[in-house]
Amino acid sequence: MSAVTQFGDFMGLGAPELIIIAVIILLIFGGSQLPKLAKNIGSSAKELRQGLGKDDSKSSAPANKE
Repeated sequence: MSAVTQFGDFMGLGAPELIIIAVIILLIFGGSQLPKLAKNIGSSAKELRQGLGKDDSKSSAPANKE
């Protein structure tokens, strides 16, 4: 199974529902705002991954290096 199929099965959403959601988002934000919105979401996800990665590296790092 692909990730898209698993997501669709999990959420109960098929292609028609996803298209309708995409059209609604386009109507709400407008075509000119979508690239900005996608960039902001991407940068937020990047910061979250970096923050989680720094927390993991701090806890797994040895206390004393000799």
